[in-house]
Order: sequence, then structure tokens, then C-alpha cells
Amino acid sequence: MHIESFNLGPLETNCHVLSHQGQAVVVDPGGDPAEVLEHLRAQRAVLTHILVTHLHFDHIYGCARLAAATGAPVLTPAGDVGLMQTELGQGGMFGFPTVEPFQSSPAPVGPATFAGLECLCLPTPGHSPGSMTYYFPQAGAAFVGDLIFYRSVGRTDFPGGSSATLKRSVQEKIFTLPGDTVLYSGHGLATTVDSERTHNPFFMHDML
Repeated sequence: MHIESFNLGPLETNCHVLSHQGQAVVVDPGGDPAEVLEHLRAQRAVLTHILVTHLHFDHIYGCARLAAATGAPVLTPAGDVGLMQTELGQGGMFGFPTVEPFQSSPAPVGPATFAGLECLCLPTPGHSPGSMTYYFPQAGAAFVGDLIFYRSVGRTDFPGGSSATLKRSVQEKIFTLPGDTVLYSGHGLATTVDSERTHNPFFMHDML
């Protein structure tokens, strides 16, 4: 089992690749997927799914090209589908490029299997209305998108965002995972449940 992360696209979004016994899943291809494709070739891994944590443009720039190159289906949060009718989902805002259209299906909610591994698909809204976390217990890893970062949390001032909802998602869905679970965020460093539960300034007062 192997996890590799790549900084892709204009906002250096973390794209994560989880490989397992010749299969792989990619989470949030936010830019040109050339590095990801080369990594898959080096791992001799077949891509089974492309998972999207939320439908903000910087997390989906590479979906069309990666799907075309591999034939892997793209799974996106149903609660974010409305964002694709806005600049936040389509890109083109603030001088950023537009997102190449791609076909997708709704991500499941609850238990699923990707790359031969059990996954729990958790609705974790707050940063966006439909944000999802993909938790792989066998890998001890959760891909949280922009829900929570190392010592920080995601923005909630975009349409559909809510700080109260985000906080509840973290407390009820993330902080209840095993403490050594590694949290792979959409930007910045990886961290762990225990580390953020104890040291994240947005939640520290809850420990008092």
C-alpha cells in the first residue's frame, strides 16, 4: 500500500494517489495529470476510480484528461453539483483557466470499495455544501479535501459554505476516527486526527 501526493494546478492543489496490489485511486486531480500518469505507470497500477472531495475548480482541472487517459470513472459529491453552474466550479474567475468538461457519477455515501480497499465515504459539508471525506481504514488515511488543514480549516465564505457546519463535520466525522489516522488535505502538509484534535487552534478551546 502506497500513498503519493502531487501539487497540481495554479493553486498547487494536493492530488493524492493511493496504490494497492496493482490498482490505484486518485483523489482531487487539480491540474495537468502528467505526473500522476507517470507515477501510475511506474507503480504498474491500474486506476480504478477518480474521487473528488468537492467541486471547486482547483480540485477538478485534471479530471477530464485523467479520465480520458485511463478510462477510470470520476465520482463527485452529489451535494456540490450546483457549483458546476458557477465560476467556482467552472473556473475562469480571477484570471484562472476554465475547467475542461468531464463526465461524472455521484459518489456513494457510506461503505464502498476502491482499488480493492474498503472505503467509508463521509459527507463532511462546511467548506462546500457537498464536501466528502474518503476514509480508507486499511490504509489509516482520510482524504479530507479543504475541510481541515494542518493547524487550520477550510474557507467558508464561498457560496454554500458554513463555519458552523464545517466545525460540526470535523468534530463528528473526523475527530471520531482513530487518532493515528493520517489526514491528507487539499493544500499543505498531511497531519493526523490526534494532532489536530489537540493542536488545531480552531478547536483547542473545545478541549478546555
